[in-house]
Amino acid sequence: MKKIFLMLVFACCCAASVHAQILRTEELEEYAKEKYGEEWVDAAGNLGKQLQLDKNNALTLVQVIETPGKTKDQLYVLLNYWFSATFNDANSVIQLNDKELGTIIAQAYMDGIALHTGGMNSYKVNVKPVIKCDIKDNKIRVTYTVPFYSVVRLVGGGWIGAVGGTVPTRSDENWVLDKCFPFTDGKDSHKKTSSKALIMSYAYSNVVMDKIEECVKNGLVGNEDDNW
Repeated sequence: MKKIFLMLVFACCCAASVHAQILRTEELEEYAKEKYGEEWVDAAGNLGKQLQLDKNNALTLVQVIETPGKTKDQLYVLLNYWFSATFNDANSVIQLNDKELGTIIAQAYMDGIALHTGGMNSYKVNVKPVIKCDIKDNKIRVTYTVPFYSVVRLVGGGWIGAVGGTVPTRSDENWVLDKCFPFTDGKDSHKKTSSKALIMSYAYSNVVMDKIEECVKNGLVGNEDDNW
């Protein structure tokens, strides 16, 4: 009974999507498949040739968005509106909001971006990217950082454990990216699982930056001008 309960809890965790009001995990997966294909290992290998980890061995992506004619104050109001509407639950939170400095930082959360059941263990990978916006007159800089993959491992939750009647135990882990595929190809790189985690994390960065660009150029809901 305990084993069944743990497996049900894990399944519910996998099905749940905490999406920070951007999109659900299943929607992100469809988007990732359209852009990069369904062969996660091949896609990660190709993407890895274009990416370099930063000095902290995190994945950091930067985009400067030009916004001609918009002042720092105007951009701050738009971005503050977007961040407040987007990162407002228990898992995604605004960490810094400084108008004078012109900086907003939030930690996002995507649940279950990669799942894998092996012989002995099963895994669920979540991602907690940090999103930073630096604001100046006429432009913003968006920095998207994935410091690690947040992993729930069910030890004994794989196929062999299920057949043998093993009661799985939960282990919460942080997988640093330089120990994961495609940044390393060792036996402990969790190749299949970390391949999908990378593609999903990268796809999420695309979505986030597109949403931010749409907000600062066209408003969050489209009625932020003075014509009211």
